[in-house]
Amino acid sequence: MDSSFACRTLGFLGIVGAGFLSEDGATVTAAALAASHSMDPGLAFLGAFVGLWAGDLGVYALARRAGPAALRHRWLARWQEKAQGTSQRNATARLAFSRFLPGTRLPSYVAAGLNRMPLLRFAGITAGTALIWTALLFALIRLAPAHSGVFGNTLAAAGATSLILFGMLWAWRVWGDAIASRFVALFTRITRWEFWPAWLFYIPVVCFCLWLAIRYRGLALPAVANLNQKHGGLVGESKAAILRELTRTSPELTLEAWLIRTGPRAERIAAARRLIEQHRVTAPFVMKPDIAQRGAGFKKINSAEEMERYLTQVDVPIVLQRYAPGPREAGIFYYRFPDERAGHILGITRKVFPEVVGDGLRTLRELIRMDSRAKMIASTYLTRFASQADRVLRDGERFRLVEAGNHCQGCEFQDGSDLYSDELRDRLDVASQKLKGFFVGRFDVRYSRDEDLRAGRDFQVVELNGAASEATNVYDARNSLWSAYRILFQQWKIVYAIGATNRRRGYRPSSALSIWRDWQGFLAESCSFPAAD
Repeated sequence: MDSSFACRTLGFLGIVGAGFLSEDGATVTAAALAASHSMDPGLAFLGAFVGLWAGDLGVYALARRAGPAALRHRWLARWQEKAQGTSQRNATARLAFSRFLPGTRLPSYVAAGLNRMPLLRFAGITAGTALIWTALLFALIRLAPAHSGVFGNTLAAAGATSLILFGMLWAWRVWGDAIASRFVALFTRITRWEFWPAWLFYIPVVCFCLWLAIRYRGLALPAVANLNQKHGGLVGESKAAILRELTRTSPELTLEAWLIRTGPRAERIAAARRLIEQHRVTAPFVMKPDIAQRGAGFKKINSAEEMERYLTQVDVPIVLQRYAPGPREAGIFYYRFPDERAGHILGITRKVFPEVVGDGLRTLRELIRMDSRAKMIASTYLTRFASQADRVLRDGERFRLVEAGNHCQGCEFQDGSDLYSDELRDRLDVASQKLKGFFVGRFDVRYSRDEDLRAGRDFQVVELNGAASEATNVYDARNSLWSAYRILFQQWKIVYAIGATNRRRGYRPSSALSIWRDWQGFLAESCSFPAAD
């Protein structure tokens, strides 16, 4: 056997074996040997990594195998219960961070074994962090002054590493829970397209609409998809005007609403009080901006004081509407071409209003950050409930996190294809054809029982949105990204085709510039809107 090969093999095995005695000591030694050219850098790096990872897997395997017997001891059982609670909250993040925080690595690995974390998850996390940690120590040794020798390199690297670890430990003690929570939320948001930011998710949709604009020879064609709404319902349409017309033509289906115009605060409050008295509106009721998108500024009002505070904060025209308890809500995307006698339903969305349940121990903030879905948009919920975030919920107390049926406000959307029926389609078709010039949009309805909605009865329309509305069943977490885009592409193809049909009938769309200006105007106004419920 070649002597140099034997030496390299023994050196590699020595580094791996030393890792079982002192992981970081073995890694620093391997890095120092590589920096001084006493050992092949690649072989030294591999030995350090294998030693780290093998030690991690050994601790995990021992804890997992010996755990049931060991936990018969009372003090170990108590420790495991505490570790299990920690693991359930942020197992993945805490396991990853423990690599870089002194004193947390062994407890984290033992907890992972005791709690029977899946082997592939544990192996993947520890392999990734071992690679990062090994690379960091090798880089620190490499950057140390070359002339100071191996011992000097080791001391310099150890000192720098200690400072870094001390800083990380201090940061963890101060912000540990918040960092772990944000890390997990960020990672999950990346892997779940449902929570991607709008600017990223809509890139393919915008590209497809540009292609449709070329195909149909008109960028702003959606602005004539509906003739009874400003810009076809893209932006700037009046909720009050739409509901007023729907109330006139189909009063049995429509939840009453009234407009409070702009003006001095005292006059607006007086106008709201007159409407409440005249129409016998009881609390709770709803107030929302007359021109708004995606539930912006939506508030459930429970008292006269809340009403006055809302009118003081929001100085744009306001819709005051009765509150429909539901308790169920659905979004039904409807369309009909101008030359068709009957319409169609493209999609139905069940809207689920998420809630957390108190245990008498944790605050609302902690419950939100523990919830697998709520933590994805924790900032939205915690802004909404800033004054209650640190309140401990009673054991069994249910706390509803959202009232507005909008995905961006935190409502969960599920595909509601099972709610479709010919009776429901016909009922909405009759109501739609009474609205002169309406061809495409989404009916947001509240109802009590699924069977009633399928039968086309006992539901109330709370809003009717136009061309910019979506078949929101695409946001069902069970959908693939491609199926979501397929539905959205179909929807926008329908909108452009209806717009092109209306253009052939002699209607001209607004200019793209005027639509853009109205959109910018809405964005400027919405800055003053309160956090939506």
